[in-house]
Amino acid sequence: MAIQWYPGHMHKARKEIEEVMPQVDLVIEVLDARIPYSSENPMVAQLRGDKPCIKLLNKSDLADPKVTEQWIEYLEREQGVKASAITTLQPAMVRMIPDLCRKLVPHRDVIEKDIRTMIMGIPNVGKSTIINTLAGRVIAKTGNEPAVTKTQQRINLRNGIVLSDTPGILWPKVDNEASSYRLAVTGAIKDTAMEYEDVAMFAAEYFLKAYPEMICERYKIDNLPNSDFELLEEIGRKRGALRPGGRIDLHKASELLLHEFRSGKIGQLSLETPAMAEIEKIEVERIMAEKEQARLKKLELSKLKQSGKRHQG
Repeated sequence: MAIQWYPGHMHKARKEIEEVMPQVDLVIEVLDARIPYSSENPMVAQLRGDKPCIKLLNKSDLADPKVTEQWIEYLEREQGVKASAITTLQPAMVRMIPDLCRKLVPHRDVIEKDIRTMIMGIPNVGKSTIINTLAGRVIAKTGNEPAVTKTQQRINLRNGIVLSDTPGILWPKVDNEASSYRLAVTGAIKDTAMEYEDVAMFAAEYFLKAYPEMICERYKIDNLPNSDFELLEEIGRKRGALRPGGRIDLHKASELLLHEFRSGKIGQLSLETPAMAEIEKIEVERIMAEKEQARLKKLELSKLKQSGKRHQG
């Protein structure tokens, strides 16, 4: 199942980015450290071309540190890319970003000109909080709801860096089903975009495989459940998420699991690894190739129909 979630302001944002990008020296892309692959907007790579890029793995305090290390090494294989794990809970980490910018664009320092940067990222990855920390004042509106920033703004950080902020842009369609669910699990897309219980079951299934001990410890479970459904039922029983008659309230149990993952109460968990991303990229390429073949076939049939009509006329 592919999700589509593309508010009108995002289409406008893409056009504005295309107009400004030629004047930009460096791109800063903010990713969710728990889902660096799924939160990496392919549109950013298309728009930035060969410009240097800093990839900030934000919310690293919520992610598995070992997996985050794998991601940094993986992302830095790309030419001109520097990756760094940060958390906005530690402002000192954020304030190191200007130094990273100067290292990647040293020629601007030599000629004593401002480094023109653009900060980009999907909704709800903490981009606005990073901007406010860098500026030392509240400039960008923050919030846990996706798509808080809706217009582009230019900010002079007064330290030799000028920052162009952009609205959080999610690509028009997420073709990778697993990425769709991960975006929903972390709250990057609104909870109304997908069935809530389905999202929780996706998370539950992964947690059982990747972090069984943390799940058992958090929810005081003695015997590991065999399925995502059984885990949600067990959480419901342990936390009193019950309907009249003693039936488990799956929606309430789903809310508990997702909320406690998002807030870090379960522990430091990552939802994907570089190895998983490599496998999924191949699958996405296959899906895209099939779609392109279908599009070309449809176009060919349309031309044949038009040709037939002309001959009949």
